[in-house]
Amino acid sequence: MTRIALTIEGYDWHARALTAAFATLGATVVRLHLDSCGFATGHPTGLDLPGFADAPPDAVLVREMAGGSFEQVTRRLGVLHALSALGVPVWNDARAIERCVDKSMTSFLLAHAGVPTPDTWTVEGIERARAVFAAAGGTLVLKPLFGAQGKGLRRIETVDDLPEPATVAGVYYLQRHIASGGEGFRDHRVFVCGGEVLAAMTRRGAFWITNIKQGGTPEPLLPDREMTEVALRAAAAVGASYAGVDLLRDRDGRLWVLEVNSMPAWRGLQRVADVNVAMRLAAAVLTAVRAR
Repeated sequence: MTRIALTIEGYDWHARALTAAFATLGATVVRLHLDSCGFATGHPTGLDLPGFADAPPDAVLVREMAGGSFEQVTRRLGVLHALSALGVPVWNDARAIERCVDKSMTSFLLAHAGVPTPDTWTVEGIERARAVFAAAGGTLVLKPLFGAQGKGLRRIETVDDLPEPATVAGVYYLQRHIASGGEGFRDHRVFVCGGEVLAAMTRRGAFWITNIKQGGTPEPLLPDREMTEVALRAAAAVGASYAGVDLLRDRDGRLWVLEVNSMPAWRGLQRVADVNVAMRLAAAVLTAVRAR
């Protein structure tokens, strides 16, 4: 039977949905905590993976990866790099995760690929951040370089809004603020998987941060052709096999990619989607296994 390693930190709603989906499709899920994995060069695979003593998994689906020290995160990503080197399909692989976790690299790759994304600056030190604000003109958004779920976002409307370096670990990731068109505050999440769009939603909020974890409300969305094409290009730019692409249409009707998430949650999306996201994601991973 096909054995899928599912990297998780806790057996949450997503993990249960994926385990059930793989079982329905005839595959077995083995839960894997990357902090329990290691390198063992005397082993035939060169890796020590709990639950895979004799052979590596047929595929790996990275649902979660815990933070930690620089050394810990490097080692965990190294395990994923090694699995890819062994020819195991890894969704998403370490390179895509690295590109998405580091928002500055995401922005660079999107802009380099010609994907519409707001002007972005990433600098060290508050004096350089103040210089960026002065040169940019207008409102900026400060985001944690490593962060998700809308946590830690700030609107920078005056130079005094810039926090002290310790608040942002010395790094200022600043993005030009784009006001959404239409009434209220809204943006869109498009779920890309295996080169196609599986589902999408509009997120509405009581204020400018619309993430579901921050109180945003999901609404059904049938993405138009432009949204579909831009989301697919964004996922391709970072090399993601699956991704949550955040889009915003401004007051002039122009579409912007705000972020690309390589380990997207979809519980809010599933509430308004017609497709079973876990089932479609599991099926795509198994297609990759068969292709190998």
